[in-house]
Amino acid sequence: MEKMDTKGQSNQLLLLMLLMFVMLFIFGDPNISSFLAVSLNSVFYPLVGFNGLYPVLTLVLAGTIVVTLSSFFQNLFTDWKKMGESQEFTKSFQKEMQKARKEGNTNKVNKLMKMQPQIMKRQTEASSGMMKPMFFLFIFIVPIFMWLRFFLGNLEYFYFTVPWTSGVSLFDRPIGFLWQTWLWLYLIFSMVFGQIIRQGLKWISWSDWWKENRKKIIPSFK
Repeated sequence: MEKMDTKGQSNQLLLLMLLMFVMLFIFGDPNISSFLAVSLNSVFYPLVGFNGLYPVLTLVLAGTIVVTLSSFFQNLFTDWKKMGESQEFTKSFQKEMQKARKEGNTNKVNKLMKMQPQIMKRQTEASSGMMKPMFFLFIFIVPIFMWLRFFLGNLEYFYFTVPWTSGVSLFDRPIGFLWQTWLWLYLIFSMVFGQIIRQGLKWISWSDWWKENRKKIIPSFK
């Protein structure tokens, strides 16, 4: 059974690496990425484009879509209860191990060392669902980011105003050679809003309502 679990995790990792390679190829090929971006533009431009008049609002809404989708899929495949139990079990194990070593209790240390494979198994089982959302991240969310880059690159007016200055370009690099301003805005908003969404979904995941619906959406988590 353990070999089957290891094999399944290896297959997931291999599939994820293959998907990453495909996405890198798509990003690297200007013809393919341009075709996909133009195709997505017919959907997202009427939805959150606002005729290019409010690029910051477009960034915020695009980030909201990405964060909501990624957080939902993460919550869908992650068993937070099992992960919490695993973390508490690991903390107790480490505490007992430190205590036994300080006391020089060799027998207890040896017994605890024999339990390490069980600890690793618990951790692996608890975190096995964390990789699955990555598939949806690449399939559904990366194209949105691809469209965003295309959308901003075709704006006629790409400046916005802040309280301390006016005419800030979306394409300036505020910190030397690092990312452009639009990417900083996108990442900062995504991190803040994403934390709120993830904590909210994590709280909902403890409810009986979510447990029942989760089983309907995904029949098996083995």
